[in-house]
Amino acid sequence: MNKQYIDLYKQHSPSIKKHSAEVMNRYRDSSFELFAKLGFPTPRMEDYLYSDLREPLAVDYGLNINRIAIPVDPYEAFKCDVPGISSHLYFVVNDMFFPAKNSVPLPEGVIIGSLKDMAGKHPALVEKYYAKLSSEKEDGLIAFNGAFAQDGFFIYVPKGVMLEKPVQIVNIMRSDVDFMANSHNLVVLEEGAKAKLLVCDHTMDNVRFLANRVTEVFVAERASYEHYKLENTHNRNTNLSTLLIEQKESSNVLTNIVTLHNGITRNTIEIALNGEHCETLLCGMVVSDKNQQVDNFTSVRHNKPNCHSNELFKYVLDDESQCGFTGQLVVAKDAQKTQAYQTNKNLLLNNNARIRTKPQLEIYADDVKCSHGATIGQLDQEALFYLRSRGISGKEARLLLMFAFMADIIGNINIDVLQDRIKMMVEKRLRGEQSKCEGCVVCQ
Repeated sequence: MNKQYIDLYKQHSPSIKKHSAEVMNRYRDSSFELFAKLGFPTPRMEDYLYSDLREPLAVDYGLNINRIAIPVDPYEAFKCDVPGISSHLYFVVNDMFFPAKNSVPLPEGVIIGSLKDMAGKHPALVEKYYAKLSSEKEDGLIAFNGAFAQDGFFIYVPKGVMLEKPVQIVNIMRSDVDFMANSHNLVVLEEGAKAKLLVCDHTMDNVRFLANRVTEVFVAERASYEHYKLENTHNRNTNLSTLLIEQKESSNVLTNIVTLHNGITRNTIEIALNGEHCETLLCGMVVSDKNQQVDNFTSVRHNKPNCHSNELFKYVLDDESQCGFTGQLVVAKDAQKTQAYQTNKNLLLNNNARIRTKPQLEIYADDVKCSHGATIGQLDQEALFYLRSRGISGKEARLLLMFAFMADIIGNINIDVLQDRIKMMVEKRLRGEQSKCEGCVVCQ
């Protein structure tokens, strides 16, 4: 499966470069050489122990190298059902960015658009940040993305600017044949800036999809950034997402990764605290059943003193779902006065569901407060008995306990209308009544 893409790049690299930006092309050949060396990751690799991607990566996908227009109007196909969210709404159909339609004007200096187009209009700005995090990674999926991604979205918030409305990016996979999309995204917050980003993943057609998306985020001194990712795709979709975040002094980051319905998902989240007095909250939840697979790989690296991080991931698994969690928490030698905590909690609803979890703690400093741990269990029978004794049916009692299990993750969504809608979606998902947004035409 590696060879077909190596041959494809050698044959079509001029077309790939022609339909992309010079800034992106500067890293393209070196990324390809790294991919040719590493290949796609396999479970034999330490960081991919719980992600077996060999079957979906062996599918003969189509790629839109020549950037042929996709026959869909995403603004008509997708009707967001989060009432009152009032976001700056944009779309990426497969790997092509769609500009805003009837959007509220952005604050002065804020730039949101196609990465390819913005690299042409603001080459110095994009070049300053593009691939500065991803090019350091020895990872076959990231290298593949660097070789084949031709576009993505770009968000820039200048110094001291507060973007009050959240930015919503909807990734829609659309094709009549099995299809692969590669996109590279770049988010930059300058000193003292504030922004919230909601990324929604959806699928439109009943074919095999594979999305390989890399997002680099730079959060400067005293900046505040919130990143929410919600996946509601179908069971023939493979979603490979890499989120790389760099924090500078006194910055604040909240990341919340929610997987409610999918086929095969691999989320990689790496956060580097490269300044003192950084605050990081990393959390996520998974509701999985049937034969769905979700693997969350996280890495939080404390590279400077006096920083605080808290990580919490929760899973509810049913049927024959197979999931994994790996959490790396690293405290560097000079990162004294670090406070870092990591927890993974898992609820298995039957004996066929599987979770493999590996919390890891590496401490090279001696004046720190750190902890990590994982739990795997079933619903509390005493709590179930108590609820039943109060006249609550068995089904409703189980639902109440499962929803309470997820409550603190949902509580870390700081967009009120989104939090309310996620509560409803999680409840319906746990009931088995509905797995997709009511208002999303592409999900019906």
